[in-house]
Amino acid sequence: MLDGFEILTTSGVVLWSKSYAPLSSSLINGFIKDVFIEEKIIPSSAAADDTSASQHPSYKKEKYTLRWASAKDLGLIFVAVYQSLLHLSWVDKLLDNIRLLFVDLYGDQVRKPHSTVVECSFDDYFDQQVKELEQSADAPQRAPQIVRNHQDPTTTLEIDSAEPLPPIPGLLSGRKSPTSAAPSTDATPTSTPDTSRPNTPLNGHLLSAKPGRGGTSRRARKAASGKPSAVEGLKEKSVGKAKGKQLRRWDADGMADEDGDVPLDYSATSDTDSRPVSSAGVEPADMVASGTRTSKGQYILKDLDDEVHSILQNANQKKEESASSKPTGVVGSSLGAISGLFRNVIGGKVLTKQDLEKPMKGMEDLLLKKNVAREAAVRLCEGVERELIGKKTGSFESIDTLLRASLSTSLTKLLTPTTSLSLLTSITTTNSTHHRPYTISIVGVNGVGKSTSLSKLAFFLLQNNLSLLIAACDTFRSGAVEQLHVHARNLKDLSARERLAKIELYEKGYGKDAAHIARDAVAYAKDNHFDVVLIDTAGRRHNDARLMSSLEKFADLARPDKILMVGEALVGTDSVMQARAFNTAFGAKRGLDGFIISKCDTVGEMVGVLVSMVHATGIPVVFLGVGQHYGDLRTVNVGNVVGLLMS
Repeated sequence: MLDGFEILTTSGVVLWSKSYAPLSSSLINGFIKDVFIEEKIIPSSAAADDTSASQHPSYKKEKYTLRWASAKDLGLIFVAVYQSLLHLSWVDKLLDNIRLLFVDLYGDQVRKPHSTVVECSFDDYFDQQVKELEQSADAPQRAPQIVRNHQDPTTTLEIDSAEPLPPIPGLLSGRKSPTSAAPSTDATPTSTPDTSRPNTPLNGHLLSAKPGRGGTSRRARKAASGKPSAVEGLKEKSVGKAKGKQLRRWDADGMADEDGDVPLDYSATSDTDSRPVSSAGVEPADMVASGTRTSKGQYILKDLDDEVHSILQNANQKKEESASSKPTGVVGSSLGAISGLFRNVIGGKVLTKQDLEKPMKGMEDLLLKKNVAREAAVRLCEGVERELIGKKTGSFESIDTLLRASLSTSLTKLLTPTTSLSLLTSITTTNSTHHRPYTISIVGVNGVGKSTSLSKLAFFLLQNNLSLLIAACDTFRSGAVEQLHVHARNLKDLSARERLAKIELYEKGYGKDAAHIARDAVAYAKDNHFDVVLIDTAGRRHNDARLMSSLEKFADLARPDKILMVGEALVGTDSVMQARAFNTAFGAKRGLDGFIISKCDTVGEMVGVLVSMVHATGIPVVFLGVGQHYGDLRTVNVGNVVGLLMS
């Protein structure tokens, strides 16, 4: 049984109340002081909006428990009081229903300008809801039916009596399903489309299982298969022209088949590479979704802020219409928030280290939850603390408000680049002034998406009608050259559809020196009048000194105009060590020029890796990868990133 229920505004005006027992006014006053003024009980992040009352923590004082809900747009608080000994499971439902009813019935009066009194006869609605919820809570529950397990008599199953019993597995008939008895028609898989590898085996060349060896000897099996013996093979080799050592291929029986061997290095040029690629295998890219064109014809990538606004535009139409008339009556003094006036009554205070100790700890935890490295989070909070100690708050300004504003300013200053990041301007200047191609190198650790990010960057440059040469300088990882072959063919096909500039792949296979390949690719691009050279490099661990030492030689020979490091958004504290190691690996006179953060679509609001890498090196983030398509590349909007970190 409830002891009381009150509806009040955040400015302290009681709009409606009902008491079933005498209650002291100290209950509501203590609730307001502890929850909204001193914030001893902090609501969860999900309770910031007008969600269910179950999202708010309970407030207990003396022998009573207080549950509450809120209507944020009207600045209303709904409080239910009952004794702590009782377990009223329907109180949260009552709070949610009363909030909906009161807002629907008297919301217009609360929003009315210059209103000081709200006329409401809410007793009947309230009593009906209490009666209905009490009856539903006291309704007897249907007892479950107990079924004994035939296979294990010691166990029982509880099922609903309204549902039929499931069949017992031990009593199923032995009939086979007609579908299971039918032979499968997919015994041989279909051939793979001829896209990534030109020598994909056909259906007739696929190996199939053979019967076991049985008791026959190896010589008998050799004779039965019709293959020449070792002596006959030697005779044939002595008669014919001497051949070099051939590769060995194993058949299904584990026998070595030395006939018809082909080299497995697919990076070599073949006849199939020169064939035109069918346009049906490549999906058309959505250029409108990934960027826009300026009046000068330049293709500019969208940032995350524009993308979020475009997605939420339809959903916010109704909210914008209702927000056009702001409440100025009873709600006017509530400052439009649940804790509006209660939180801001502590203005005019000179902040000390003791005042900031608890808020700074909470702010540090917030940054860590957003995937910011601990080193960067601690230094940011220390800088904000030094700035705020001795500062006096405003007349209606709380410590929390001042703290968040200071941290937001620090994050904005950190993420805002100090130099121009206009890549198109730099490319145009280099081509026209120095008459040479603009060189961009992509580096990073293993598996972060360097080749994929390079292909996205290539697609962006093709949209600006810049001719590209991709240099395959990852001569170590198996399949790296073939991967760039696929990207180059796809981009060439997309470029042919849109009638854009040319794109070509420069590769020398595997096992070569990557620095010399990069130098030769730059010379080839200059002789053939390419605008941009994109250099793909091998992935390497940042803590492996032997692998990192080769980057200095690479920078000396290739002399790239920009070195971009790809880091993934999933990395936590290790991102600081990665950024520092790569920034110092190119020698004393050379370092990184920017970051590309990949896989940002997998972390949501946890974009703290941007802060970690920029804080460790002072190098800005140039692009963000937000998907797996060529158009899924975005520029950085500092305001949007700071908003995600502070949310």
